[in-house]
Formats: sequence, C-alpha cells, structure tokens
Amino acid sequence: MNSSLYPHFGVLLVDDEPAWLRSLSLTLERSAGISTISTCQDSRHVMELLETREIGLVLLDLNMPHLAGDELLGLIAERHPEIAVIIISGMNQIESAVNCIKLGAFDYFVKTVEEDRLISGVLRAIRMLELERQNREMSSRMLSGELKCPEAFSGIVTTDRAMHAIFSYIEAVAQSSEPLLIMGESGVGKELIAKAAHALSGCRGQLVAVNVAGLDDVVFADTLFGHMRGAFTGADQPRRGMIEEAADGTLFLDEIGDLSIPSQVKLLRLLQEGEYFPLGSDRPKRLKARVVVATHQDLAQKQAAGTFRRDLYYRLCTHMVHVPPLRERKGDLPPLLDHFLEDAARALGKKKPTPPRELLQMLATYNFPGNIRELKALVYNAVSVHRDRVLSMETFLKTINRPETKQNLEAIKGPEQNLYAGLERLPTFGEAAELLVEEAMSRANGNQTIAARLLGISQPALSKRLKLRGVISH
Repeated sequence: MNSSLYPHFGVLLVDDEPAWLRSLSLTLERSAGISTISTCQDSRHVMELLETREIGLVLLDLNMPHLAGDELLGLIAERHPEIAVIIISGMNQIESAVNCIKLGAFDYFVKTVEEDRLISGVLRAIRMLELERQNREMSSRMLSGELKCPEAFSGIVTTDRAMHAIFSYIEAVAQSSEPLLIMGESGVGKELIAKAAHALSGCRGQLVAVNVAGLDDVVFADTLFGHMRGAFTGADQPRRGMIEEAADGTLFLDEIGDLSIPSQVKLLRLLQEGEYFPLGSDRPKRLKARVVVATHQDLAQKQAAGTFRRDLYYRLCTHMVHVPPLRERKGDLPPLLDHFLEDAARALGKKKPTPPRELLQMLATYNFPGNIRELKALVYNAVSVHRDRVLSMETFLKTINRPETKQNLEAIKGPEQNLYAGLERLPTFGEAAELLVEEAMSRANGNQTIAARLLGISQPALSKRLKLRGVISH
C-alpha cells in the first residue's frame, strides 16, 4: 500500500462535462486529500471500468447522453452492490432525489451546493466503506483465528487469548484513516501496539511519538503544528511540527487523557477537518498522518466528569482497544520471565541464569501495579546483581513482600470495603485465620514458603497452623 494514497480504493467521477470533472477532482484532492481519483466522460464505459479497477465510490452525474445517471445507478446497484454511489445533479428536484435513494444511492447533491457540504458527504461515504471493510476483515479473522501478519506483533511476548484478539482487531483496522485509541494501565505495552498498527498500515513514513502529558496549550500547539518565523518572541527560524514529521506515517500521541480542554479542542479540530495552521501562518496544511492515541486513564469517566470533551471522546472511539493488565494474564508470566532473563543477560554480558522453581509461583501471587514494565525492571535488577548459576529471589522478594501502604489498609478498613461489614455473626479469630491460610495456600499453589510470605508469618508458624488443621501430619 502506498501511504500517500487516500482512500485505499478508487473514487470514480462520471460526468459528460470535462470542466466540471477537472474542477471536482481538484476540489476533492485539495480540500479532502483524496488522491485515488479517476474520471470518465462517457457513461457507456463506466461498467467496464468497474470490472477492471478497484473502485469503491462513484460520484455520478444524473443528466448525461447515451446512458442516463439513474439507469447507470440501477446497473451499479445490481452488479456491484459493494460500491457506494453519490448522485450529483444539475437540478434540485426532490422527486428525482427520492427516486435515486430508492435505487440505492448513498447520497444526492446539487452541483450548486456549497463545496463544504459536498466534501463532507464524500468523506462520510468513504468512512462508511472503510468501516464495512474493517468489519468484514474482523469477522474473517475472528472466524479463522489466524493472523495474516503475525510478524508485526513479534515484539509482544504473549500467549494470552485476549491479547491475540486485540492483534486480530489491530490487523483489521490498521489501514483505516480513522484514529485509533489504545487504553490500558501504565506498563502494559500500549506503545508496542501502536508500533504494530504502524507496521501493518503499510505507511512509508515514520512513527512519530509525542508524550503530551504536562504540555500546556501553547507548547502543545507548537509541538504538533510547528511555527513560522516571527510567530512569537524567540521564533527566529521556522520549525516543522510533529504532524509534518509524521507525514505519510503515524502520529502517536501518548497520555492523551492529560490534555487540557483548549488542547483537546485543537486536537478535535485537527481530526474533524483534517487540516491545521502552523503558529503564525494563515495558510492551512493537510494532516497526512494516521493518528494513534493512548492513555492510562478512563476517558469515559473523565468525559462524564467534564474533564474530557465528549465530542473528542466519541471521535476517538471509532477504533479502540483496551490492553489488559498483567494480573489478568498471569499465563504470560513464564514466557515474559524467560524473555527478560535472556534479554537482560545479553544486555549485561552475562550467561542467562536459571530461575528457581518457586519464582514463578511467587510472581503469580503479585498484582504488578507497574505491569510488564515493572516485571522487566525486576528481572534486569536481579540479573545485574546475579552471581551464582541459580537466580537469587532476593530482589523480587523486596518488591513483592513490600508492606501494605497506609491507603490500602484504610481501604480494607473502610465501611464499604470491610469484608466483615454487614455479617450477622463475626467469625472468630481462629475461623478468620483458617480462611486466610486456605486462601494463601491456594494462591501459592501449595507452596508453604510463598504462602507464609503472603501472610507475613514465618514458614514454621504456617506449618504449625497447617498441622493443627490436619492438613499435614507426621
């Protein structure tokens, strides 16, 4: 795919007036960025063109010699129902418009209509066709369960079904011109998903990543749009913005949930109109990059609270994925641990250490608030101080056995969170302790050392309790 071509399918203009064809072609290219335009002056050749070219949208004049537009519309609807047709007539006749819609036209415009309305109608049809294609591709992938380009996800270590469903979805929407929203906690690998989407897009431009957290409105505008010389004090030279740097590629905006409301307005305008003004310029430039955004925040919650614009939220929701945290994909711990051990050993010039058998069981009991990034840091730290053949568990234990924070303890004690609130009969200390021991042993898969650490007691103390319960006997 050539990334400078938009849309991915052809747009055919049919009219017997060459001047009108030239004018409409220029308008669509200049104002809507449509570059896959072909034209036809003789309506008798249209059906042949549709057989030999990959056409997705036809803009059709109604009053033409040889083969009238409404007759041609009927033929297209019958033989190529997948092609959308927009009628452009020289006459404003309601009866004619209604008849064309009945015959299957997507929309109907009069030649004298405002340019903006016509462009909006064309872009609406393109978006509909793209969404239809993406739905077909997603259905196909979900049914087959196979990825066409698994190599695009080679940087993401996972065996999780939910992650593979995300991969299928990304494959289906990668070539869309609509923005892609990636949500998930810090450290889950949102940027890796963005890189995969870029690789699958076929764009020949680069992926340009910008972390927008903490940028005020002026810096945000300057970073994205660039500026002209003399735009503000100190602007001695013109500077290209990140949008221009990402031309024919992907613009990745990380931490989008931290944008101020004025910056959100600027982003919305960019996505809606497909153009922007560098600071100090009165000449617009076209957006030629696919926009991918990411956030660790709950945007639905933020827009409900009024801190994130509702119109921008819905504009970003066209294509959306939520990357699950590591605690919801514990099956990925073995391959991730092995991957990071190998990676760390290579980076630090050491032989890959052997992890103790208890390590994976212990890691499975931890919630990983920092997700995969935290696991990677733990492994690198452990390998950096590694001396013997078997990897020490000491660095992992320091993190995993960290005492509960005051906030967490308060949450447990709170009336809504207290496990015992509302119980008619409180359990005795002995009963509560027995339940805790049972849960700890379950989480530790029967490993007493790990269970004792989870409970904050010594292993002999746990062993004594287990003997009292009759779980083990000598």
